[in-house]
Amino acid sequence: MPRILIVDDEAGMREFLSILLEREGFEVACAKDGQEALDAVRKGHFDLIISDLKMPAVDGVRLLDGVQKLRPETPVILITAHASAESAIEAMKLGAFDYLTKPFRVEEIRPIIARALEAKASRVSGVLPWSGEAFPSSVEGLIGRSAKMIELYKLISKVAAVSGTVLIIGESGTGKELVARTIHKNSERTAKPFMAISCGAIPETLLESELFGHVKGAFTGAVASKAGLFEVADKGTVFLDEIGETSPAIQVKLLRVLQERVFRRVGGTEDVEVDVRVIAATHQDLMELIHKERFREDLYYRLNVIPIHLPPLRERREDIPLLAMNFLAKFSGENKRPIRGIAPEAMELFLGYDWPGNVRELENAIERAVALGTGAVLTPESLPDQVRNPGPATGDRRPETRDQGQELQSPGSGLKSPVDLDAVVSRVERDLILEALRQAGGVQKRAAQMLGLSFESFRYRMKKHGIEPTERRAEAGDQKAETGE
Repeated sequence: MPRILIVDDEAGMREFLSILLEREGFEVACAKDGQEALDAVRKGHFDLIISDLKMPAVDGVRLLDGVQKLRPETPVILITAHASAESAIEAMKLGAFDYLTKPFRVEEIRPIIARALEAKASRVSGVLPWSGEAFPSSVEGLIGRSAKMIELYKLISKVAAVSGTVLIIGESGTGKELVARTIHKNSERTAKPFMAISCGAIPETLLESELFGHVKGAFTGAVASKAGLFEVADKGTVFLDEIGETSPAIQVKLLRVLQERVFRRVGGTEDVEVDVRVIAATHQDLMELIHKERFREDLYYRLNVIPIHLPPLRERREDIPLLAMNFLAKFSGENKRPIRGIAPEAMELFLGYDWPGNVRELENAIERAVALGTGAVLTPESLPDQVRNPGPATGDRRPETRDQGQELQSPGSGLKSPVDLDAVVSRVERDLILEALRQAGGVQKRAAQMLGLSFESFRYRMKKHGIEPTERRAEAGDQKAETGE
């Protein structure tokens, strides 16, 4: 059970957070000031510290500094009195994991605590810190606490326990090979080889030899016999990435391996028996390839015994902050850069971008930002152009919004007058937020869902546009109901 230390000089705030977190299943301790908190940290272990910024004697700043010296692995969430980009950046510069602004709602603190605990536990296997759900003992870099990722972890646990063939379906950059490796490492084959190959990256003539091996003299340059991946991976796992790129001839041989567990080396005459688990992956629609007669239907059904669909990053945006902070820790450490946080403006861009390249693109963006960044936090200036200025909507993004009676000009038609693009975009965004709030009856969570935004992203945009909440009384009632007051 995770232990959380609450530090605040106001007894009411300590009591409120204690009741909330204990109901969530956490073990809670309290301290009335920074000095008492530091004494507690010296004596015991805490998984998370939530501290007020302004306190007499030892304040949140000095407490944070002390915790970083005593327990640098322990995340600290600071509570500030006023919401501003400056206060957020300052909190991040100090090394805080995140910050909260008074007054805050119950639903605001839950995801922040979840991310903080996940970040601390991301290098530790076993149990998910927020819900207690078991997940595979090695997730090979898979990161996320969204509902879709939790379901994926559960599915991987079940799939790893059986021996059926697996077909992983997902866009490029979603982590298909990571999932395959996780399945292998959590299966009874874990002590045997895991052999991976990208079927689309190797010419057909070479791919056949790589997969099944060849005998001496089978072709020009075959000066010696060579074992293929299937033979090397006997009793283990073979991962076939981009299976849709294989030729009909390769598909026939793969079908035989799956059906009979035998194959022949290129140029060979003897069957080779193997015991391997096949995990295939693709970003293509294999049924469409079947209709186009580019993929064998019988092979498809042999592969699609256990399908796993990986969600694109745009469908689990709540995982973006956690992913970003993990990549930041990785690359700042590798490059010995003292970058300790991400500015709210930069995180807002991360949350608003659709990431067509998924997790791989996010990782590359963070690596670039760490290389180009000059301060203690990542700022928008160090992000790639496509993140700072995303183009037209793609994939499942929301359709383009136009003001009634106004047609957007095509690039070739020219603009009738100079346009302040930032002002136009800002105005449209503000109008959409106001309309969503109107339709949602002032309920911010519902309005955020209507716009496809996380609650935190929606709140940040409201503050950016100076939109005051219209549900303060409802919020207060919700808070009292949830805390039992």
